[in-house]
Amino acid sequence: MSNDTQHYTDCLIIGSGAAGLTLALSIADQAKVIVLSKSALKEGSTLYAQGGIAAVFDENDSIDSHVQDTLIAGANLCDEEAVRYTASHAKSSMEWLIAQGVPFDQVTDSDGSSRYHLTREGGHSHRRILHAADATGKAVQTTLLDKVKAHPNIRLFERFNALDLVSEKSADDSNGSTDKTVKGAYVWNRNLERVEVVRAKFIALATGGASKVYQYTSNPDIASGDGIAMAWRAGCRVANMEFNQFHPTSLYHEKAQNFLISEALRGEGAKLRRPDGTRFMPDFDEREELAPRDIVARAIDFEMKRLGADCMYLDITHKEEEFILEHFPTIYAACLKVGIDITKEQIPVVPAAHYTCGGVMTDLKGQTDISNLFAIGEVAYTGLHGANRMASNSLLECIVFAQGAAEQILTRLEQQPEPGDIAHWDESKVTSSEEDILISHNWHELRLLMWDYVGIVRSDRRLIKALKRIELIKQETDEFYASFRVSNNLLELRNLVQVAQLIVQSALSRKESRGLHYTIDYPETLPTSSPTILSKV
Repeated sequence: MSNDTQHYTDCLIIGSGAAGLTLALSIADQAKVIVLSKSALKEGSTLYAQGGIAAVFDENDSIDSHVQDTLIAGANLCDEEAVRYTASHAKSSMEWLIAQGVPFDQVTDSDGSSRYHLTREGGHSHRRILHAADATGKAVQTTLLDKVKAHPNIRLFERFNALDLVSEKSADDSNGSTDKTVKGAYVWNRNLERVEVVRAKFIALATGGASKVYQYTSNPDIASGDGIAMAWRAGCRVANMEFNQFHPTSLYHEKAQNFLISEALRGEGAKLRRPDGTRFMPDFDEREELAPRDIVARAIDFEMKRLGADCMYLDITHKEEEFILEHFPTIYAACLKVGIDITKEQIPVVPAAHYTCGGVMTDLKGQTDISNLFAIGEVAYTGLHGANRMASNSLLECIVFAQGAAEQILTRLEQQPEPGDIAHWDESKVTSSEEDILISHNWHELRLLMWDYVGIVRSDRRLIKALKRIELIKQETDEFYASFRVSNNLLELRNLVQVAQLIVQSALSRKESRGLHYTIDYPETLPTSSPTILSKV
């Protein structure tokens, strides 16, 4: 049901990546669904995910091994129940993707039988990564999107930004959440440049992470922490926001921004080298190039600073050309486009902000603190990743927790009454801005500030300076938001500055170095620790 500016649906899904599309397909046979995407429907981190998805398919592997590897990579800060839940549901989730038509690579054995090709990545003790060459995310995204577009119960709102969630006092608290129930959201129609209202029995945040808060990131432009900021403003708790994963190997080239060099190269034997050609990872960890990402990223950062080098190098030239072209066609083509033939030349690499390990707190079915509000995928804190996400657990989390949220939504669907009315958006006291340079300036200052002061290596002094400036930028942004009509850049800046504040507050509260959070003031890891939880109350 909808008119020009008011819409109603059973479930509003904010985000069109793997998590959002999986949820949509999992409930659409029984529920009316709106999927909202602030950019092109296919655009998002899922599209650019290269490596693959972790699941136990090898008879020599085990769920216990997957669990232990994840706990170790998470620096003993994972929630073991969440880890086991995810690993236990991994194979069935991958079988669901296969049933949807995702073309994971297969190999033929000597007896003529076929099986899925499994690769290995950092932190994994076995080959358990299903992949579609080196463009797994693209295969998942395009396959699911084709299914979603064909479903009669799913409406797609492309180029719509979610502004804020709307909730009301709950009739009861039987779902174990706060005394609020979500009832809808204000959304900005970028096509018509107007704010509209969506009322919904259920809302799922599937907005991805917040790596755009950093100057250098492997993520697409849309990764601006929208869901985390909206949930926080609505009253949800967030956890572990200090743990921002920096992927060790982003392509370093002036003509190639945001391009990731998959960890799968190291899984297949690629070596990291200094500019003089010598290896350095054996000096840092016995697992060498297959150490978890936090260790590899810090090692590269250390060597760059020690040597005054612009980058380090990743070398896979010892592999046969045919092998490289078969397994890494996307990376080969992207590097060749900027003049690097990876079959013959080393790849210049630097770390880049890649993944938000913290987020909106949920249970094992994606339920947040607000009744009927779910958070799935990178936007959520489920306890799976702890202080560092292990490679190829990210898309897995999207599918597993989207299916869990679907179970909850379908269970409650018939009993959930239609939400009450939501007031129209009031623009009577705002004007069109003629000073967008203020947004642009604050945007760039915030991202550079986060990179310089809240990056791979931190200190309390830098964090305190960062927080003071972030609070000023937030005040300026809030004043701007109250006075002028919305725009995409303003909405993203509003969310990014909120997320930046949460990251720094979380980092200041952790008095140790653990996983992705390394501070020179507290270089040791405490014997025991717990998640960092922030609450507005």
